[in-house]
Amino acid sequence: MGENDGPSAALQAAPPFALITQADMSPTNPGPNLKPCAPATERNREPIERVLRQYLADRRKVIEIGSGTGQHAVHFASVFPHLLWQTSDRAENLAGIRAWLQDAGLPNTPDALSLDVGGIWPEAQFDAAFSANTLHIMSWSEVEQMFGGLGQVLTDDAVLIIYGPFNYDGAFTSDSNRDFDQALKADAPHRGIRDQAAVDTLAASIGMRLIADVAMPANNRCLVWQRSSTSSHRATC
Repeated sequence: MGENDGPSAALQAAPPFALITQADMSPTNPGPNLKPCAPATERNREPIERVLRQYLADRRKVIEIGSGTGQHAVHFASVFPHLLWQTSDRAENLAGIRAWLQDAGLPNTPDALSLDVGGIWPEAQFDAAFSANTLHIMSWSEVEQMFGGLGQVLTDDAVLIIYGPFNYDGAFTSDSNRDFDQALKADAPHRGIRDQAAVDTLAASIGMRLIADVAMPANNRCLVWQRSSTSSHRATC
């Protein structure tokens, strides 16, 4: 998150997201439906969409790591109906994701998966993966575990796209990113903006080659890797 996104609301006194209340009068769910709302997703979804449109045109099954509120999933699944968009997150976040999925009622969004990157990964295979604003929230060991898990579930020609802030050669790309990193570490010492080269090394360890590094608004990036079908690099348990 860069200067236009500002520090994550999770780092401030306010709750990390608002709750949108919608009355659902269906017989199976007659009560109100509370949907979490992260305003940053409304700002960044179109720039991210342009990158996804270029690199996911020939993909079929995407797993999203750390789906958060579920807003990105609903938007991207609606604009890319050819994709099966598989959401996932830790168990405590699934209710909000499911509220968004249920409200949208899209045919290409199966039920959200409970997934901790250090736990058991699904047996299904995916030809693409996407994650937004997650690496700086995880500890570095969890980032390593995430790539290990992706090595298990991605096909031999898979595409991986990660959105968020990155450092280059150990340096921040803006003063706002430096301030954001300080806020992250003040909230939890294990958090912080990751170095692009270190993340690329993890991707290479599972046979992925960086094919694009796209500048995004608010001092963010979209990093895009693709796995070679001839690669012998596969994650091991």
